[in-house]
Amino acid sequence: MPGNEALREFLRARRARLTPAQVGIPDGTGPRRVEGLRREEVAQIVAVSVDYYTRFEQGRVAPSNDILLRVGQALRLSEDEHAHLVTLVHGQIISDEGRYELRRELRWVLDAMRTPAFVLGRCLAILGTNEAARRLLVDFDARPPHERNHARWVFLDPLARERYADWDVVARDNVASLRRQAGRFPDDRRLGALVEELTAASPEFARWWSQHDVVQHKRGHKRYCHPVVGDLTVAYEAFPVSGTDDQTLYVYSTEPGSASEAALERLLR
Repeated sequence: MPGNEALREFLRARRARLTPAQVGIPDGTGPRRVEGLRREEVAQIVAVSVDYYTRFEQGRVAPSNDILLRVGQALRLSEDEHAHLVTLVHGQIISDEGRYELRRELRWVLDAMRTPAFVLGRCLAILGTNEAARRLLVDFDARPPHERNHARWVFLDPLARERYADWDVVARDNVASLRRQAGRFPDDRRLGALVEELTAASPEFARWWSQHDVVQHKRGHKRYCHPVVGDLTVAYEAFPVSGTDDQTLYVYSTEPGSASEAALERLLR
């Protein structure tokens, strides 16, 4: 079972965020040596022996889908977290270095779109943007290839803190996205190097990385503070790129008739 250390750290972090009271277990009067739930308490909820759960958390047994479901329920895992757990148990989806190039046909699609749109690849590499996205965010295409990375931009470029009204939310989401990718692609050397770089350069990244949060954003909203048109809120939709396992097309839109729509129109003139 690959990724045993990652599995152990993930489950330990999920246990640490829960208290016995949250899962209906009476808390003893004595001091607790571990933060959150003990292994034996999780085993009690899952209805397995402490020895079995310990070996499971260490990656030394292959649990059934029913056990995985019960562990996920016991630890109050989200849908994304449960998917991450399954990946850590059953192994990565792909072990190569991923695709870091954009198909020319998808480039044509981006260029034909008037609303902001871009494609993210593995490591949150920015594989392509259109003119509207470059105006709203930053001109990634004009930057050296090494700097065309959303996570690196968010954590290392002061401009990102100014551009995102909710920088801390966006930054934590980037960490959670990278953590999810680390579970899917544990052998990707570029991903490992990026995590090492950001951990060394950003105390915030290092702190959030250690929390083992995972997320896969499919839709949502983002607030921007743009120096030309002021504040605006966009909705985004994420579309997996066909024929790949690690590329996603993000398309932005604004509410019809809203101040954000007017601001985006001014920006794109």
